[in-house]
Amino acid sequence: MPRLRLTTLVPLLLLATALAVYAGVAVGTGQMQYLSFDNILTILGRSIALGITAVGQTFAILVASIDLSVANLISVSAVLASFVMDGDPSRMLPAIALVLTVGVLIGLVNGLVIAKLQVNPLIATLGMALILQGLLSASFNNFAGAVPESFQSFAYGTVAGLPVSLVFLLALTVLAWVFLRFTRPGSNFYAVGGNEAAAKLAGIATDRVKIMAHVLCSTCAAIAGLYLASRLRSGAPWIGRDGVYDLESIAVVVIGGTVLAGGRGGVWGTLMGVMIFSLIDATFNLAGIDAFAKQILRGVIIIAAVAFYVARSKRITA
Repeated sequence: MPRLRLTTLVPLLLLATALAVYAGVAVGTGQMQYLSFDNILTILGRSIALGITAVGQTFAILVASIDLSVANLISVSAVLASFVMDGDPSRMLPAIALVLTVGVLIGLVNGLVIAKLQVNPLIATLGMALILQGLLSASFNNFAGAVPESFQSFAYGTVAGLPVSLVFLLALTVLAWVFLRFTRPGSNFYAVGGNEAAAKLAGIATDRVKIMAHVLCSTCAAIAGLYLASRLRSGAPWIGRDGVYDLESIAVVVIGGTVLAGGRGGVWGTLMGVMIFSLIDATFNLAGIDAFAKQILRGVIIIAAVAFYVARSKRITA
C-alpha cells in the first residue's frame, strides 16, 4: 500500500505545483483570460496525441518493457490514413481498419521479437523504428493525400461542449484502467512486470502478456496517428518524429508514477503526467521563456521524479 500511495501522491503534487505556477504566471503577467475553462481545455487539447500514445506506452512499461517505435508508427499511421482516404468519405472506414491492423501487426512483431527471441526491448523497438522510418522516407517526402471533412470531427468536433478528442482520451484512459484494475489479463501485466519468474511459477503465460502489452501499445500509437491526420487534415512522414512522441510518452509515464522496472503504476498517473507537460508548455509560452529552457525543466523533473521513486523504493524494501 505505501508504494501505491507514493506513485499516486507524487504526480498529484507535481500537477498541483504546475497548476499553481501556471496560475501565478497568468496573474503576474496580467493575462487572466488564460485562466478560463475554455483555455484550460485548449491546453489539454494540444496533448491529445501524446496522451493516447502514453496510455499505450504505459502497458509496455508495466511489463518491464518499452517501445521506441511509436513515433515512427504514428507517422506511418497518419500518412497511410490520409493516403487511403484521399478526401473521400467512403474510404474512411477502410482506412481506419487498415491503420489499426498495421498497428496490431507492428505490436505483434515487436512483442514476438522481445518475448520469443529475447531481444532487448530498446534494441527491438529501435530497430522497428528504423525500418518504419526507412519505408516512409522511401515512399513519401511531403504531405500525402487528405482526410475528408467528416473525419476532421475527431480533432475539431465537440460533444456536450467538450472536444471529441478529449472525451476520447478520457474514455480510452477509463477503458485502460478498467482493463488493468478489474480483469485477469490486466492483473497479469503487474505480475509479469513485478516478478517475471514468480509469474511463470504461478502459471501465467508471460510471453503472451508481453506480446499483448506491445500490441496494445502499438494500437494506441496508430490511433494517435489517426488523430494527427484529422488535426492536420493530412499525413506527413515527419509528424511523429518531430513530435518526439517516443521519448515524451516514456517521460510522462514515468512522471505519472509507472516504474520503468515494471509492476507498479497506472494510466491515471500517466494522464497526470500528460497534464503536467501541457501546463509546463503553457506556462513557458505565457512567460515568453525560450523553448530550450522548457526542455531543460522537463529533464530536471523527469530525473528528480525517477530519483525520488528509486530512493523511496529502496527505503521501503530495506
